[in-house]
Amino acid sequence: EQPRRLPLRGQWGLWCTMPTLFVLAGADAPDKTDVVVKKVQEYVKQATEAVKTAFTTVHESEAAQQARRWLSDNANLVKQQLARLKEQLAELWKLTPTA
Repeated sequence: EQPRRLPLRGQWGLWCTMPTLFVLAGADAPDKTDVVVKKVQEYVKQATEAVKTAFTTVHESEAAQQARRWLSDNANLVKQQLARLKEQLAELWKLTPTA
């Protein structure tokens, strides 16, 4: 089964904006290629900033903070359980007769 892809918020905007930029900038004229390139670069920069903002918002969300706390707490619990098991095994090893 293939993993599900989350829809990108501006995905349709990208497919609609790019052709519009080419038409508005006159992409068919070789002397206006630089204009198109600059507009595309500007659009990509804005899209990148939007994605960074979205990731920051998710990272700082209450749900994400709760998940990190839960993982941290349970990791400490697992470490404590393993330390206890190690001690018990060491005691058991001492009690076993050597051949």
